[in-house]
Parts: sequence; structure tokens; C-alpha cells
Amino acid sequence: MAGKPRNEAAVKAILGAVDSDIPVQLGGGIRDLDTIERYLDDGVSFVVIGTAAVKNPGFLHEACDAFPGHVIVGLDAKDGKVATDGWSKLTGHDVVDLAKRFQDYGVEAVIYTDIGRDGMMTGVNIEATVRLARALSVPVIASGGLATLDDVRRLCDVEGEGIAGCIAGRAIYEGKLDKAAKGK
Repeated sequence: MAGKPRNEAAVKAILGAVDSDIPVQLGGGIRDLDTIERYLDDGVSFVVIGTAAVKNPGFLHEACDAFPGHVIVGLDAKDGKVATDGWSKLTGHDVVDLAKRFQDYGVEAVIYTDIGRDGMMTGVNIEATVRLARALSVPVIASGGLATLDDVRRLCDVEGEGIAGCIAGRAIYEGKLDKAAKGK
């Protein structure tokens, strides 16, 4: 939100605590190539560019050229239309069309967040996520609404469609994904 990263110390602490074999992706406030280079030098595996990609596609294209294999685009959408600026602005861009364009730039993957479900624990919008994944050749990471291990299983069932993973937030904080505690 500040237009520049303000948490580099925290990022370095996380990188220091995580096994070096585990890839770390980082997004939020990435608006220039110098920031990307600094994070990659620190040990981040992938940077996620969201609003900046939509508002300045040339920046995303430059980032993909400068750091091939390390750039993921984050597309937040509601009813198939991309939102920016922390979801405060709904654009007229169709999420599938924009994702195809960004795929051509060389992004490593697309994080697709259904903002109508994010944090609501109502389940992932699997239909929309699969529709996007089928339209692309790069992997899609599902985000928004993950609530239970059943959601994870449903995503695993469509992995062959191009779904590479999912992002969990609130479900972790609330203990809903604790496999051992559930006895499953």
C-alpha cells in the first residue's frame, strides 16, 4: 500500500527460518526491478506482481525478461473481472484475457484469487479456477475461500487441469487444515 516494500527485515527473518529447499514467494508493493532483484538476492524464489502488472503491463514484461522463471502474476477477480488496489477498484479486464496476455510475457504462474470468497471460508471457486487453468499453459495457483481439507482434496482432483497449488490463510489461523487433529 505504501508503494514500496517496508518489511524486508521480516522477509529476511522468514527466509532464515525456512529450509532452503522450500521455495518462498513474496508479493505486495513490488513496483520496480531493483526491488525484485533485492528480494531474489535475499533468497526469495518467486516475486508476485499484482496491481502493478495490471496498471503497468510494461513493468511486468520487463520483470519477466530480466528475471525469467521468478515472476508470478497475481490476478484478483470478482465475477471474472480483475480488481486492483487492494480490491478497491474493479477494472473492465476479463481475468482470462489478461492472464493469457501475461502468460505470453513469460510469467511462471498465475495466482487467481476470487475476491468474493477470500477470507470467507466458503470454499474455493473451483469452477472459475479450472476455467482459467484450461485457458493457460502456465500453472494456476488457487486462492480465496479455502476452508477445509475437503477443499484441498477437490483441488487435487483437478490438478491435471493445470492447478499447481493453493494459498491458505484464515483456514490455517483457525486450525481448519490440521490433518492430525482431524484424524484424516
